[in-house]
Amino acid sequence: MTNQERDPGVVTCVSTPADAIEVLVPREVPLGGPRGMTVRRTLPSRQRSLIGAWCFLDHYGPDEVALSGGMRVAPHPHTGLQTVSWLFTGEIEHRDSAGNHAMVRPGEVNLMTSGRGISHSEVSPETTRTLHGAQLWVALPAAHRDAAPGFAHHVPEPLRGTGFEARVFLGSLLGTTSPVPTFTPLLGAELLLGPGARVELDVDPAFEHGVLVDTGAVQVEGHDVARAELAHVPTGRDRLVLVAGDAPTRLLLLGGTPFGEKIVMWWNFVGRSHEEVVAHREEWQAQLRADGGGVVTDSQLVRPGRFGVVVGDHLPPIPAPPLPNARLRERG
Repeated sequence: MTNQERDPGVVTCVSTPADAIEVLVPREVPLGGPRGMTVRRTLPSRQRSLIGAWCFLDHYGPDEVALSGGMRVAPHPHTGLQTVSWLFTGEIEHRDSAGNHAMVRPGEVNLMTSGRGISHSEVSPETTRTLHGAQLWVALPAAHRDAAPGFAHHVPEPLRGTGFEARVFLGSLLGTTSPVPTFTPLLGAELLLGPGARVELDVDPAFEHGVLVDTGAVQVEGHDVARAELAHVPTGRDRLVLVAGDAPTRLLLLGGTPFGEKIVMWWNFVGRSHEEVVAHREEWQAQLRADGGGVVTDSQLVRPGRFGVVVGDHLPPIPAPPLPNARLRERG
């Protein structure tokens, strides 16, 4: 079956049940209006919600900003997660309600911890002509999901070997460890493989892994994974074999110990119950309420509360969408 023939979001099992490697095919999700960006989303899917604590994966570009309008995500809230931003091309300006103001650039990781609550914005500057990257979320474990909001930035040094180059932005791989703090054991790395390169990586057998192909194609433990697809590799392996196709290949390698907790994820919130998510939505909506009714049109007019005010951002904040007419279900 070719990639074009697969149904978006469907998991294809390409091995035996005992050591099932699954390939998750992305579905396209619009982030804005008619000229807004479209992303390719592989997590969550109908069949898989988590890889380790990784609970969300959007892959986008390369998009010409003149056509897509670029990234213009106004202030919005988060709870119970960390956001991980990784770019291949372009720049994005980050602002948040904890007072952090930073640029996201290729080869540099920005990690924001929402903890008990934060709001932030992401806007591509006028100097950016092309955007290409990935936006990922990490679910916080119950013991730390009410932690204080925080922010970390790291520029990993490139590691080179026969036929490959790697940048480890979270966790440990190839003898190097990222200093960026996480609340569960995690791995995040970018790998560039030359045409036909075969790379054997020593990995933690307690981890499950995900391999997202950005460009080119790769075999993961002998199974074909095409561009924009995400392969899930279960726990139990202490070595991972990657073989590039005929063209240069770029991929993200993600991993972590199985999360082991149920989560309720809706819009920008990761919680543990329907009631908790509903309460967080109501708190955000209350912060957006204008004196005369309606919603404020300048983020500096957002009321004090759980999610704070994004420092220096005057875009109209994003109201929460209506809740579904059904109870939010647990995942994981």
